[in-house]
Amino acid sequence: MARQSNADRLSSYRKRLDYARNWRKNESYDNLWQRMINLYRGRQYRGQAVGDRLLVNIAFSTINTLAPSVAIGRPKINVNPRRPEDGDKAVVTESIINYWWQHYECQPQFQLAVKDYLILGHGWVKTGYRFVEEEKTKDIEDSADEAADPSKPADDVESDFIIREDRPFLERVDPFDMYVDPDATSMDNARWIAQRTRRTVKDIKNDQRYDYSARKDVGPSSYNRYGDAGTTPNFYTTEISGQEDSYADIYEYYDINTGEMSVFSDSGDKFLIKPIKMPYVFGHPFFMLRNYDIPGFFYPMGELEAIEPLQYELNETRTQMMNHRKRYSRKWLALESAFDDFGRQMLASDDDNVIVPVKGSENLNNVVVPMPALINPPEFYNQSALIQNDIDRVSGVSEYQRGAIPETTRTAREASIIAEAGNARVAEKLVNIENAIARCAANLIMLAQQYLTGEQTVRIVGTESAPVWLTFDRDYIAGEFDYSVEAGSTAPRNEAFRRDMALQIVSAMQPFAQAGLVNMSKLAEYVLTTGFGVKNAAQFLQAPPPPPEEMAPEGMPLGMEGMPPGMEGMPPEGMLPQELPPQGPAGLEGLPPEILQLLLAQGQQQPPM
Repeated sequence: MARQSNADRLSSYRKRLDYARNWRKNESYDNLWQRMINLYRGRQYRGQAVGDRLLVNIAFSTINTLAPSVAIGRPKINVNPRRPEDGDKAVVTESIINYWWQHYECQPQFQLAVKDYLILGHGWVKTGYRFVEEEKTKDIEDSADEAADPSKPADDVESDFIIREDRPFLERVDPFDMYVDPDATSMDNARWIAQRTRRTVKDIKNDQRYDYSARKDVGPSSYNRYGDAGTTPNFYTTEISGQEDSYADIYEYYDINTGEMSVFSDSGDKFLIKPIKMPYVFGHPFFMLRNYDIPGFFYPMGELEAIEPLQYELNETRTQMMNHRKRYSRKWLALESAFDDFGRQMLASDDDNVIVPVKGSENLNNVVVPMPALINPPEFYNQSALIQNDIDRVSGVSEYQRGAIPETTRTAREASIIAEAGNARVAEKLVNIENAIARCAANLIMLAQQYLTGEQTVRIVGTESAPVWLTFDRDYIAGEFDYSVEAGSTAPRNEAFRRDMALQIVSAMQPFAQAGLVNMSKLAEYVLTTGFGVKNAAQFLQAPPPPPEEMAPEGMPLGMEGMPPGMEGMPPEGMLPQELPPQGPAGLEGLPPEILQLLLAQGQQQPPM
């Protein structure tokens, strides 16, 4: 079979993107996602307002109740080795990935993807590697000296470069910019995936990573950064805006079946980056967070799609109640001939205890009578509470989770049952979030194993007041590992509950402490750190006094009787020299020698307590 030319492949890729774009449009996915975003941000009314309209944004409350419950905390990522020889490296890798997650702004990007996951039903996260170097600037005198040096030819002058960034990264991708195979029902059977990036034509033409002839042929497709793809507003022209204000769409296309990736624009007949093998060992760099899966459909449901009609009904009901209150005003029917101008003025006055003169001899009961008012039934005002109960039932977010005080008095047992039922959905989302973080952490480490060029420094152990730093390269993290997230580390932590759990651990460990099986200083440090948030708990503790030395009857230390002179310092019979107990601080066996030396040096530098 003849090999397909690049022009034919480019045409095929663009047809696939058009097919995916039309599929999303025909299925109204783009319209649905935009409605969900407007529902969250409070733009729920469409069209011109005829009168006053009221909006009670329960959708906003629902999302901001669930999001902190699953992704407010910084995760504690655990790394476990797959092979025995990688055990020491797993300790270093775990410290590195947790340090990177905090200092490389991974958490804010992941939280944005969680918002997409809750509002739209899915979110996209991309992992990649960023290497940026800049040419080092030299002084004018140094440059002149180098140019005047006859022993150094001009061709041999080497430029100095400064590495600005040499690290993996994680970022959130806008769901509107992601295109997938329309025939897929999940990421497992997707044949291709692509990301759209809108850039100015000027930046594309100056980007040295792209093919020279291809980037010179890129033309504008839009003069608005947020305009529709492939369309140009009629009120803009190239003469007015110019090339600097024009935009073009760049597609980063991954063919999963062939294992190739390429980059091209929506104009021109050449690839900006010709199809090459996927640069990452794990394939394409995208991970999809999926909320409520629908069998047979690729895109899942979000939290707001099910409560959308109830949200509109609640707004309509509250608007009707507001308008009814405005229309309610007392009116009086008065006999016009019974009052002169002064009498009518006094009748309409707000003053108290005034005299209203009445002309003629009409019966006063027939002169002024109240106008009958139309009173809505009391059940009308209960509709709002009924709709809110329906929203809580559909969303699974109870009034306790929203922080509201229930109108119905319940026992502690009833409240506990309601809270546990509401936490079932949150627990499911927590598992999804933790699995996604573990997957992203694995990708970040694999990227560093593949592309890390130099040495970096990371804080591996120790507290904020006494950190221990390690300089490492990619040999330190070379290995095969399993990644997991400590359960509940991304959820908010209740201070009272955390202290109560720490004290319960102390109570549960009492029998073991009495048997001498517990390191009491470590237990006390754990209680102070975990239960009460003390950052440097070791400074409050001191080493326990040594036990009193027991003496044998003859005055010889116990255990030394019967030994020949000169053999008191030898190990007991049956223990060879290589079987001596390990030296050094307890709990540090198995660490790499470099880390062990750092820890020992750190311990020697600490002042005595």
